[in-house]
Formats: sequence, C-alpha cells, structure tokens
Amino acid sequence: MKLDRLIGILSLLLQKERVTAPELAEQFEVSRRTIQRDIESLCRAGIPISTSQGTGGGISIMEGYRVDRTLLTAPEMQAILAGLRSLDSVSGTRRYAQLMEKLSAGNGGLVAGGAHMLIDLSSWYKTSLSPKIELIQNAIEQHCTIRFSYFSPREESVRTVEPYYLIFHWSTWYVWGWCQTRQDFRLFKLNRMTELCAGEVFSLRPAPVPDLNSERVFPVKYQVTVLFDPACRWRLVEEYGADSFTRAADSRLRFTGGFPDADSVLSWVLTFGESAELLEPAELRARLGALAQTLADRYTGRE
Repeated sequence: MKLDRLIGILSLLLQKERVTAPELAEQFEVSRRTIQRDIESLCRAGIPISTSQGTGGGISIMEGYRVDRTLLTAPEMQAILAGLRSLDSVSGTRRYAQLMEKLSAGNGGLVAGGAHMLIDLSSWYKTSLSPKIELIQNAIEQHCTIRFSYFSPREESVRTVEPYYLIFHWSTWYVWGWCQTRQDFRLFKLNRMTELCAGEVFSLRPAPVPDLNSERVFPVKYQVTVLFDPACRWRLVEEYGADSFTRAADSRLRFTGGFPDADSVLSWVLTFGESAELLEPAELRARLGALAQTLADRYTGRE
C-alpha cells in the first residue's frame, strides 16, 4: 500500500542522514520510478526533502526540519508492533510485521525483544475468515463493491455492498458499507457471509463512521431476572462481570440484565441447564416452560 510505504520512507529519512533511491527501492520492493513518485508525494505533503546526484549523493530531509531523529519512542514502537502482529493473526501473512520491520530499519533497538503484549484476533473461523478479510480489504482499497449471500435471523438474502470499513468489535469481524438493496449504511457480520466476491468499481460517497454503541446496535427489549446456582458464578463473572449479580436469600445468584430479543434470552438460559431459573419477564418464563415441555416430550418419546 502506498500509504504504508510513504510512512516507511519518512521513518527511514528521519533515522538516517541520507539514503539512495536504489536502497529504498530494494527495501520496499518497488521500482526506482515508484520511489521517485513517493518522494514527490512527500514533498507535496510539505516534507522538505532534498536530493543530490553523484558520489555521496542521495535523498535526505533538510537538516533544519529535524529536531529529533527518533520518530517514535521504544514504548510507542512496541505498542504499534503489538497492533500489527494482531492484524497478522487474522490475515494469515506477515504483511504487517514486515511493515514494522521496514519502519524500524536502521534503528533495531526500538523493537528489540521483550514484547510483553500479544494480541490474537483470530477465531474458530480463522480458515474461512482470513480470505474474506483479504478480499474485503482489497475491495475497500480499490473502491470495488462486494457481493455475498447473507444469513440473518429474519431472512437469507443476496447483498451488494460498497465497503468502507473493516471492523473488529464484540469479538467478531464486521464490514460497514452502503447496502444497495437497503439504500443505507449497514453493518454485516463476516461469519454470516457465503459466496463472497468482488464486484464493480463504485464512486465514493460520504461515509459516516459507524456508531457501535451497544444500546443502538442491540437495543434492549427485555429486562430479565434469572436465579443461578452458585456454581455458575465463574461464568457470570466471565460474561457480564463480577457486579452483574447479587446473592439471594437461598444462596443462589440473582442476575438482572437486558437482552435485544426473546431468542437470545431463551437460548442463553438454556445453556445453563437446570442450574438456572428464569423469573422475569413472565411471558418469557411461560415460553421457556412450554419449550422445556416440548423437549421433554421429544426425548422421552411422548407425542
């Protein structure tokens, strides 16, 4: 990507007195002509770069512009490295680690060993996710639509979307873009996509940054109260935090929380088996009782 390369070139120029175009071309695996265009782009951006020919010549930043040759401190470089490694965990490549190596070229001490933060953004679906992320990322960069079959709780549909952002949120990957079917911006979960492919080039439109506030994306419809056996405490702490419940008179754990739909409530409570009792709301307690009876009839052979 050009932006990655420009940042890398600027970092090298800040760290070294002078570099040559052939050195930059070899470092970033591009042609000398591409490096010349990159230098022109940096100059247009206001970076005072000078070039000189002949023996001892090369490319450098004007001395008066530089105050500190170190673009980033060691802790800052380590933080960036942790972030880049996390992206490699889902891309299945070393693309971002290689970018980091280029950024730190000539000053290896900034990214010496001792990294103390490791982030893995992959999931159980890594095999299928990585190609989707790669395809969508390329589509965003090239301003191409994406087309896919999409599975939602209400329907299965085919969508064509103008993608703008890849998002990792709520431990899941999403793409945010303009849905040509709905004529509006929508958030799509990558795990629900099949038959994903790139489409035609589209004209960019003003794209708002998605509001990922949980209350907006998943508005609460049901406030539920559930009693849990004490043995479930570890799971409540893991999923909702240590302040999500109180201890009832009979030593059971009283949980109160909001859910966006009935299916989410029922499926969650059922995962606890007989260790949970749904108290409120009454309508969902009745539905859960009817569901439990249906399951009992099915597994005991009664009609």
